[in-house]
Amino acid sequence: MADKPVLTDHDAIRDWAAARMGIPAVVDVSPQAGVQPELLIVFDQAAYQDQDRPERPPNSGGIELVEWDEWFRMFDDADLALVVQPEQPGVLDNSHEFIKRDER
Repeated sequence: MADKPVLTDHDAIRDWAAARMGIPAVVDVSPQAGVQPELLIVFDQAAYQDQDRPERPPNSGGIELVEWDEWFRMFDDADLALVVQPEQPGVLDNSHEFIKRDER
């Protein structure tokens, strides 16, 4: 991963996502609601998918858009870093992955 940028700075992550029209989100992946949310950055249509059905169970796997402050709180609490593709002129690649900060 030495050739890929690893982001932990909140402003850098927010700027990277904004350049790609990314929105912070979570999805609950635990059997019990609210226990183990997984962080996401969603892009394009995925940001609007299934947002008009608030009656679904809280941990049904649907994407929940959140504010950056809440997202960064979970990001820091989990001690995560965001690995992104190197910048290339004219290309906005939204490929990314989350790793533990001690893995970089």
